Amino acid sequence: MAHGYESAVDRLIRQAQEQGEFDNLRGTGKPLSDHGREYDEDWWIKDWLAREGAGSGVLPSTLALRREVEDLPAAVDRLHTEEAVRGLVADVNERIRKARAGLLDGPAVLLPPCDPDEAVRGWRERRSA
Repeated sequence: MAHGYESAVDRLIRQAQEQGEFDNLRGTGKPLSDHGREYDEDWWIKDWLAREGAGSGVLPSTLALRREVEDLPAAVDRLHTEEAVRGLVADVNERIRKARAGLLDGPAVLLPPCDPDEAVRGWRERRSA
């Protein structure tokens, strides 16, 4: 005769099982996704990133801006007009201004403003080559 204490949580789980609340759940009968893999302490971070489809969006705004400035020549090369090049550089410079003023999230960055004339010059040179 096994009589034991049933906690409130155990009682709720038992009642839910009896009512069929756990029947036909998604993934029932399938192995766990990480079955057989070595334990990873950061499993929950990696799982969250995979679920959210997060990639470079995880970077703080100031660091993403730094990367964008580094990739500016490639971004400029995809544009078709000088006006579009100047517009992109103006947009980047505005975000640089905000970052320097501390209005963007992330560590401080001291990026100099991009020269729109230089960006246009490089854009023209790469288009003619």
